[in-house]
Amino acid sequence: MVYASGQIAINPKTGDLEIDDLAHETHLVMKNLQAVLEAAGSDLSMIIKTSIFLSDMNLFQAVNEVYGSYFESDFPARETVAVKGLPKGVNVEISAVAAVK
Repeated sequence: MVYASGQIAINPKTGDLEIDDLAHETHLVMKNLQAVLEAAGSDLSMIIKTSIFLSDMNLFQAVNEVYGSYFESDFPARETVAVKGLPKGVNVEISAVAAVK
């Protein structure tokens, strides 16, 4: 099993936070999550459960659209919650539990 801690929109090449556009931010979060899982011998298709933290529930639809584009079949089990604050003022943070190949 892999327990991937919450990923945010930090560009791994520059170390810069990229949160000016919600779709881009969510794509970067998912790419970071994918990289963590792959480094641990897993991938997005092996996710059992995710936790999605949003700065505002009004962002749910836009984030969900991007999130869903990373899965070929049904989404893994998940919970999505709005929280008062996220690290570095981001809008989206996603953690996951996945099986290892």
